[in-house]
Amino acid sequence: MANALDLIDAAIADLEAKLHLSPGENLEMNKSTAKQQTTKKKKKKKQPNKPSPQQQRSDNKKAPQQNTNLPDICKLEFKVGVITRVWVHPDADKLYCEEIDVGEEESPRQIASGLRPHFTEEQMLGQRLLVVSNLKAKNLVGFKSHGMVLCAAGPLENGEERVEFVEPPEGVPVGEIITFDGLPPPEPWSGAQVEKKKIFQACMPKMKTTKDCVATWDGHEFMTTLGPCKTRTIAGGVLR
Repeated sequence: MANALDLIDAAIADLEAKLHLSPGENLEMNKSTAKQQTTKKKKKKKQPNKPSPQQQRSDNKKAPQQNTNLPDICKLEFKVGVITRVWVHPDADKLYCEEIDVGEEESPRQIASGLRPHFTEEQMLGQRLLVVSNLKAKNLVGFKSHGMVLCAAGPLENGEERVEFVEPPEGVPVGEIITFDGLPPPEPWSGAQVEKKKIFQACMPKMKTTKDCVATWDGHEFMTTLGPCKTRTIAGGVLR
């Protein structure tokens, strides 16, 4: 049977184990050391979380600079497109709803055009044309239109209006961006910028067809890699 001293030694050993002390270690020294370690931990400043590479890339992005020295027409983006689907707008007498392939990966653009008085659905389907592709999307009688089809208009002898598409030369790939003869390459502004500064409206007075039916802005031809864009018969017409 254990005597009293053995019981005391066992109790001390058990206490040392619980306090993580070496056998015979001075308890006061251990308390002092623990206090110093605690003080160091308190003094150590918490380091802020480092941003992830994705956050850093996002932070480094800057809003694109507007080149205000460009001619207004070069702030717009005109793309070669083809109508792949067309249907009558259910709530508007003059509107067609179209899906137009302009070479974008996502999907065809949905665009509404007031062309029902001028073309049948059969004439619209498969038509190659130019799309103003950096306009701000707008709701037209409940249909969200993402761009505008470019046409030319001229008067008929009876006082009515004739409308034709501005067409790219045969063989120009869908999605090609139009340039302008004698002008710098386009640097399209955002849709919000185009709307705020009324860029398209500013360009309209100088957008016309020549006597050879070539589409121009201030005398500069709408160009593709295979030549200028034209209407079929409208000479001296306005573009809109």
